[in-house]
Amino acid sequence: MMLVELTSTPTEDLPIEAFKAHLRLGTGFSDDGLQNEVLESFLRAAIGAIEARIGKMMLSRRVSWTITRWAHSGSQPLPVAPVTAIQSISLMDRAGTETTVDAGSYDLERDTHRPRVFAYSSTLPVISNGGSATIIFDAGYGADWSAVPSELRQAVLMLAAHYYENRRDTSGAGGLMPFGVMSLLDPHRNIRIFEARS
Repeated sequence: MMLVELTSTPTEDLPIEAFKAHLRLGTGFSDDGLQNEVLESFLRAAIGAIEARIGKMMLSRRVSWTITRWAHSGSQPLPVAPVTAIQSISLMDRAGTETTVDAGSYDLERDTHRPRVFAYSSTLPVISNGGSATIIFDAGYGADWSAVPSELRQAVLMLAAHYYENRRDTSGAGGLMPFGVMSLLDPHRNIRIFEARS
């Protein structure tokens, strides 16, 4: 399996001003923007760490996911949520010949934790031996930071502040995710119950 982000979050969509306010950095000075690049790096690190822990993408991005077999013959759970649209599905055989799957033969089932692609007929198209399928889809709560759930926004600011305040820590203790951040993430974690889809 290979998950690749085809688009990235523009700097202007990141909550840099909110992060400055969270850190209580002074404003109104001629060098107000001097730390923006550093603050951006901590925000991106915090967003990445949280997204990896909860299996959710916060700000909208386009993603390509390549697999060598379907999880189920008639459906395929997607690796992250929330998914807003399937852009395309293509099959590639061992020889490298690519075929685009008819968009009318499948659809997206939206789900808070485990969205999936499902076939309108009984099965998804066969992935040939030695071949692969690539699903290109859009994921994320929205393009604007305000679209992200409030507790996740707060968790990002808290974790980015933790990284910022421990940026000179070489012991490794500063790299641990604080309990307060973890408690904010718990409602958004993907919980598997009994026969939940894999």
